[in-house]
Amino acid sequence: MNDFNPDDLLLSSYDFDLPDHLIAQRPSVESRLLVYNASTNEVIHDYFKNISTYLEPKTLLVFNRTKVFPSRLLGTKKSGGKAELFLLSTEALDGIYPALIKTTSKKKIGDQYFFAPDLVATLKSINENGTFGVSFNCEDILHFLELHALIPIPPYIRNGESDELDRLNYQTSFAKEVGSVAAPTAGLHFKNDLRDQLTKSQIDSAFVTLHVGIGTFKPVTTTHIKDHQMHSENYFFDQINNDLIQQARLQKRKIIAVGTTSLRVLESSFQKNLEPNTIYKTQIFLHPGIEVQSVDGLVTNFHLPKSSLLMLVSSMIGRSKALELYQLAIKKQYRFFSYGDGMLIIR
Repeated sequence: MNDFNPDDLLLSSYDFDLPDHLIAQRPSVESRLLVYNASTNEVIHDYFKNISTYLEPKTLLVFNRTKVFPSRLLGTKKSGGKAELFLLSTEALDGIYPALIKTTSKKKIGDQYFFAPDLVATLKSINENGTFGVSFNCEDILHFLELHALIPIPPYIRNGESDELDRLNYQTSFAKEVGSVAAPTAGLHFKNDLRDQLTKSQIDSAFVTLHVGIGTFKPVTTTHIKDHQMHSENYFFDQINNDLIQQARLQKRKIIAVGTTSLRVLESSFQKNLEPNTIYKTQIFLHPGIEVQSVDGLVTNFHLPKSSLLMLVSSMIGRSKALELYQLAIKKQYRFFSYGDGMLIIR
C-alpha cells in the first residue's frame, strides 16, 4: 500500500500540463511502452510489441471484450435546423433509449428528429442528469446504426469527428459484446498477432465485459475527489472466464488487468460470489486511500489530467509516482490518450 497524503484527495493534485502535439489523433504504426516495476522502482522504455518480455509465464491477462457501436447520428429537426443525437445504450426500457441530444433550440416532449434515410426519433423524457429518453420508428435500431451512424470518438481526437478509419481503429480485435460508446483503449494495442505471440510465450488470457458509458468522459469537477459521483456501468462474465480467473488466483499466478475497465470489473467482483452471465452494475471509484486487491498489475494508456482514470492509476502506485511517470512520458514524447502509447505497471 502506498503512503497516503491528504493532498491525494484534492482534484488540483491531479493536474498536469500536456503539449497538444502529444495527444494522439491516429494510432501509431508501432506503439511505445513504458514499463514500471513498483517492487524495484525500475522504469524501462520499450515498444508495446515486446510486452511479453516483462510478463512471467502463466501470467493471466484479463481483457474487456465489449464492442463499440456506432452511436452518433447527425440529422435535422422538423424546422430543418441541425440536430445531433448520441445514443448511450442499445438497451431500451419500454421502447425508450437513453441519449444525448444537441440542438440550438430548447427541447420539449414530443419533439422529433429526422435522420437519413428514414429514421425518426421522438423525445419522450427529459432527465435531471442532462440525458434524454427517445423512441424510434425502427424495430432494429442497432442495424440502422451499423449502416448509418458514426463511431463515437472522444472530443480530444479531431474534435470528435470520426471517419471510416475509426470504425477499424477504435475497436479491439477481440470485441464481441455490443454495448459501449467508448473503446477499452488499452486493448487496442493487442492485435491478433501480438496475442498469438503472448500465447506462444505462455501468457494466458481471460475475458470480461464492461460496457463503457458516456460517464468515462465525465470530468471530475469537485474540489475534493471523494465528493465526485462516479458513473455506473454494467458488467458481466461467463462461466469459462470466471473459472480461469478463479483458478489463476488459487494457483497464485500473476493477474494483470488490460485497461481500467477490466480492473473495475475485477475489483468490483473480488471475493464476491457473483453469478456468471448475470448483469451487475459498478460505480467503483479507485483512488489513493483505496487498496486495489484483485490484480498484480495493469496495462493502461496515459490519461487526461484531473480524470478518474488517472486517479485509478494513482491507486495502484501512488499519486506522486503516477505524476512522476507522466512527466517522464511527456519528456520522452510518449503519445497520450485513446490512440496513444501504453504503460505496464507491475506491482
